Amino acid sequence: MFRLWIDALQLTELFLSSFVHLVYAFYIFSSAVAGDISQSLNQWLFSPSSKLHLNNHHLSSLPSTPIHHTLPPIVLVHGIFGFGQGRLGGLSYFAGAEKKDDRVLVPDLGSLTSIYDRARELFYYLKGGRVDYGEEHSNTYGHSQFGRVYELGHYPQWDEDHPIHFVGHSAGAQVVRVLQQMLADKAFKGYENTTENWIISITSLSGVFNGTTRTYLDGMQPEDGRSMKTVSLLQLCRLGVIVYDWINIPWLKEYYSFGFDHFNMSWKKMGIWGLLDCLMGNSGPFATGDWILPDLTIQGSISLNTHLQTFPNTYYFNYVTKCTRKFFGVTVPSSIFRIHPLFFLRVLQMSQWRHPSDLTPPYKGYRDEDWQDNDGALNTISMTHPRFPVEHPNLHVVNDSDCKPLEPGIWYYKVIEGDHIMFIVNRERAGVQFDLIYDGIFERCRKHVFRKNPPTLPNQPHP
Repeated sequence: MFRLWIDALQLTELFLSSFVHLVYAFYIFSSAVAGDISQSLNQWLFSPSSKLHLNNHHLSSLPSTPIHHTLPPIVLVHGIFGFGQGRLGGLSYFAGAEKKDDRVLVPDLGSLTSIYDRARELFYYLKGGRVDYGEEHSNTYGHSQFGRVYELGHYPQWDEDHPIHFVGHSAGAQVVRVLQQMLADKAFKGYENTTENWIISITSLSGVFNGTTRTYLDGMQPEDGRSMKTVSLLQLCRLGVIVYDWINIPWLKEYYSFGFDHFNMSWKKMGIWGLLDCLMGNSGPFATGDWILPDLTIQGSISLNTHLQTFPNTYYFNYVTKCTRKFFGVTVPSSIFRIHPLFFLRVLQMSQWRHPSDLTPPYKGYRDEDWQDNDGALNTISMTHPRFPVEHPNLHVVNDSDCKPLEPGIWYYKVIEGDHIMFIVNRERAGVQFDLIYDGIFERCRKHVFRKNPPTLPNQPHP
């Protein structure tokens, strides 16, 4: 009887979580559609002679004009379920922060593809050419070696003399770290001159460096960090994504894509039997593990971190979001009203999550209490700096004077109050803090982290 009661509670929680996520997804999608319709009507009413031709794919794939500025660009990299410029109409993942500087790029990467695949896509988005996932990797995970084509590239002159600033939200921060390691390892065929110094700075906004216990709450198995529970939110997500890609409605895929085109899951390429094979878990990205959730478990992050370095000539700065506090020694949500409904339940669950006592801990010295503070999606301990399996040089910033002058090769981190999406999508939620955060990021990129001496400041003439 007790077991039936527990099962009923778990099914109720699954229903509520699924409902909240679907409602929020519908809200985002409908907001984007409403914005597009409003923009089209305005253009039709006030500029009737103009031609209304919207092609989101080309907007996301091709730069409008070559970039010839002296200042290095700032590249904003989205996280899981995210999207870049040109997707979801005129909606901005970074809530319009890209408008704060005229040298900002917002690439559209796979929203659920693996960290590895996204890092490869990011390279070719900037340099141009056809995305090459690598022969060995593609054969191992059962997808096409080549992907989207960027005919010109958004910053084709990118090299050590023309480095880039990167700002990554959530999983986007780890994508940039993997990309930098690939550059150091000269992992791109035909580009033997790449080095880690192609990246001048990495700024993380709620970045996931050490995994998150939310993956286990959503359905990843804590035993291995790769397989999924039979009944879970992630299983529902898996089924929905497979059907979405199989139906392959062109205009809908242009509007939003999960990024699995290189797995060829459309009905034209795999047919009905291929669909059934995917749904049964025998093929596709969810069967091979080449998608993002395994990379976000504690085990998956440790596996990635084993091969990732902190480089001595790169500047690192992290903004760590947290919406929990201690109440009589118990970790609880810090507020009812300031936490998004999408995350409130998860904040509570993550603060109370315990690693199964009958399983081997994910790393030596693991303690549940270290992972209680969170922002509804990531644990605070994961966002500060790379910690596992080896802790990297770091410094906790309380006052801005703590990091002046900013030194390369050190992970500076600052803890701020907010949930995981406080500083994306909906600008009004963050209020004035939104501008303080992004103004600080862009000012640091423009004034404090130029590698060459003397630095060229934005208000000074360029040579």
